[in-house]
Amino acid sequence: MLLSDFKPALHLFLTALHSRKVSYALTSDLTNVPEFVAVYMVDDVEIIHYDSNKKRAVPKQDWVNNVTEDDPNYWEKRTERMKGNHLSFKAIVESGLQRLNSRGGRHVVQAILSCDWDDETDEVNTFVKFGYEGEDFIYLDLTTQTWIAQSPQAVVIKEKLDNDKPLFTYFQNYLTLQCPDGLKKFLNYGRSSLMRKDLPSVSLLQKTPSSPVTCHATGFYPDRAQMFWKKDEEELHEDVVRGEILPNHDGSFQMSVDLDLSGLKDEDWGRYSCVFQLAGGQEDVLTPLDKRVILTNWRSDEGERHSFS
Repeated sequence: MLLSDFKPALHLFLTALHSRKVSYALTSDLTNVPEFVAVYMVDDVEIIHYDSNKKRAVPKQDWVNNVTEDDPNYWEKRTERMKGNHLSFKAIVESGLQRLNSRGGRHVVQAILSCDWDDETDEVNTFVKFGYEGEDFIYLDLTTQTWIAQSPQAVVIKEKLDNDKPLFTYFQNYLTLQCPDGLKKFLNYGRSSLMRKDLPSVSLLQKTPSSPVTCHATGFYPDRAQMFWKKDEEELHEDVVRGEILPNHDGSFQMSVDLDLSGLKDEDWGRYSCVFQLAGGQEDVLTPLDKRVILTNWRSDEGERHSFS
């Protein structure tokens, strides 16, 4: 759910949505680049990496090794599976390139298989899509059991894929059964990290006395959060600009929302607050609009730094 497309209600309970994503990339005739790379992610955190140069599946988070408690030979099995996936993916790609009359030369083909699981409703949403030369190419519609071409070149591939029932059955079983089951297992292994709820530190920032006030939240986790300005108990939609949720270097996230003060009377400042909400039913973080706590780098003509107190 994109924050820019969402109009939050006050005290909204945000659903905790979890995701598992597998991405494959196959390249040809590129120097110092592995022919095949596979990346496994849970909740946008890379957990497993494999490439055809090293020929070994490796954990990218310490907690991922917890999987060996239930399966001591997990990494050997995962490595062999990745070698098989490399060959299978390569065969699919070469067949497609032959239909496109594009065999030989440099090519980059990507595939993404993903499932999202709502831990409140148990609803699962899935997708599988292919990219070609860095552009969207074709994706599978599980509902209609057909492939949807996203470029003119993909039309000739669509007919072949639509008639490949075993391939459809494989993707259907993986996306609806294996993917969500694996997601739940890894969420359990990484519970202390992936299921944590970290509230942010919130600051009010302003460049100059005439600039909008920015409510900035940083250090929260997960990234399923929203922030908005309210007047009294009513959410504001006018004179407000929401920013995107961005990652921090430590794995946490940050976001901001601006409030235009140009039409605001001094006596009304106390009626405004910035509200931060995190998925999972945490208490709202409320930050009243207060001149005394606004941080700024603005200096007056005399060189004095101001905090607008």
